[in-house]
Amino acid sequence: MFWQTSRRKLTLDRPLVMAILNVTPDSFSDGGAYLSADEALRASEVMIAEGADIIDVGGESTRPGSRRVTAAEEIQRTAPVIEAIAKRFDVPISVDTTKSEVAERCMDAGAEIVNDISGLRFDERIAHVAATTGAGLILMHSFGRFTAMHDQPPVDDILASVVTDLRNAVKIALKRGVTSEQIAIDPGIGFGKTFEQNLDLLAKLDKIVAKFKGHPVLIGASRKSFMARIVGNDIPPAERVGGSVAAALTAVANGANIVRVHDVEATVQALLVTRNINERRSAKK
Repeated sequence: MFWQTSRRKLTLDRPLVMAILNVTPDSFSDGGAYLSADEALRASEVMIAEGADIIDVGGESTRPGSRRVTAAEEIQRTAPVIEAIAKRFDVPISVDTTKSEVAERCMDAGAEIVNDISGLRFDERIAHVAATTGAGLILMHSFGRFTAMHDQPPVDDILASVVTDLRNAVKIALKRGVTSEQIAIDPGIGFGKTFEQNLDLLAKLDKIVAKFKGHPVLIGASRKSFMARIVGNDIPPAERVGGSVAAALTAVANGANIVRVHDVEATVQALLVTRNINERRSAKK
């Protein structure tokens, strides 16, 4: 399997690590850490050195209670950072946005993937941007409008709901001219799901993977709040590294091709060790 972006074909013979780079003042875990282009560039350099395969740049927080920002403000936050990274490093860059205007400007700046947490529900024209630029397109599952994504009543069958909604998103993207090879899907851990449903999505991810053969599957569980119920509600997001790595390993074991993480070095090490152990297990005696 491979994933086509506007600049390259990403092979998926091993799981890829997508590093989170939030250039926002209010993201739930790292808000305010990388507000200047220089700070973001230095952080990108560290992430790449640690083994990141993709840098995902976000300019609008989607944590519970976050406020919407204008497209102009989001572009001001993201485009200079993306341009700086693209000029210095040969690494695939993703823009985490739900606005086609932002996606379009960031493609011009050097991004080659659009990561849409709304799965085209907020702005279908993102599919047009992907179709015309050839960008990779991540369609994530979520419920409700922006201000209510985390406050939706739980559905009875989360697996069926995710599959149905993502199939509709893929259908819209294809109708808009996006090729199948450009599309990746993300079940949307933490977005309007209960504690039990988040665990189900990770534990039974193979069932979702089987429904989307040919499309890479991305999981973004890093530092999310469902972990606090397991490891302790008083443990802040930045200290949920062990839980985040465990979720990433579980996701990969159940078929994920890409994991979106804050803790690049720990995740890369864990995946490398796991891969070597599994290769020994499958080697001929």
